[in-house]
Amino acid sequence: MDIGFIGLGKMGFPMARRLIEAGHQLVVFDQRKEAVDQLVARGAQAAMSPRDVADRVETVLASLPSLQASLDVATGDNGVSSGERVKRFVDLSTIGSQMAVRIHDLLAKQNIVQLDSPVSGGVAGAEKGTLAVMVSGPRADFEMLKPVLDVIGKVFFIGEKPGSAQTMKLANNFLSATAIVATSEAVVMGVKAGLDPAVMIDVINAGSGINSASRDKFPKSVLPRTFDFGFATGLMVKDVRLCLEEAKSLGLSLDVAEAVGKLWEVVIREMGAESDFTAAIQPIEQRAGVVVGGKPV
Repeated sequence: MDIGFIGLGKMGFPMARRLIEAGHQLVVFDQRKEAVDQLVARGAQAAMSPRDVADRVETVLASLPSLQASLDVATGDNGVSSGERVKRFVDLSTIGSQMAVRIHDLLAKQNIVQLDSPVSGGVAGAEKGTLAVMVSGPRADFEMLKPVLDVIGKVFFIGEKPGSAQTMKLANNFLSATAIVATSEAVVMGVKAGLDPAVMIDVINAGSGINSASRDKFPKSVLPRTFDFGFATGLMVKDVRLCLEEAKSLGLSLDVAEAVGKLWEVVIREMGAESDFTAAIQPIEQRAGVVVGGKPV
């Protein structure tokens, strides 16, 4: 299938590469020429703008870092909505249901179908093609594009209501955000009491406390103190904030989410938006006066 792909960052590049390897013909655009050039070397065609992509293919996928970027690429000047050939826009970004509905409504005025399709699984999942791919939109368009999305991960149809997949993604990422800070607090408590953090993680993973942070993030990035799992603190904070906004819009009070949100605001303030989100343990360590794992902070 001829496919457009906009946004060739840490997540977008490996997804686009996998689509090329699966035999799809890609037209790609990114502000970074080096990313485009690498995919052109693998057989993709380069475009000059989102509109140029949308002039050349019927289906455009996008993986973008912010709400504003998704809005601009989809509906801005020289954006996808002004393309002559495009029929559907698949947004792989995490933008929240309210922005997804806004983009959906603007694209509908141009007779362009939006499929909201946020993904979960990080850079490693994008590289391996094992992402969780959540999709909401018209069922017929979903069925047509499912073989394409199967290339990048396990695909779940959430429903036809615009923004539904975003709600699912925010629920998932809230749990992920909670797991890393809750596990950090638990392990810091143990280390403060004299326990071995590696033994703690082994016990947690053999017991009822096992979670995605104890299973994956701590062994790979926290205990070795590499803090390189591949997901930025700024993106996690964006997702937690969106989750709290979603809850508010639904008239909900999520006490745990509020507490988790406060912790992540501390992390981004002290560690910076560009830090890896596994560095969330460091402010907790500093307040406790301990270091978890290998090398000192």
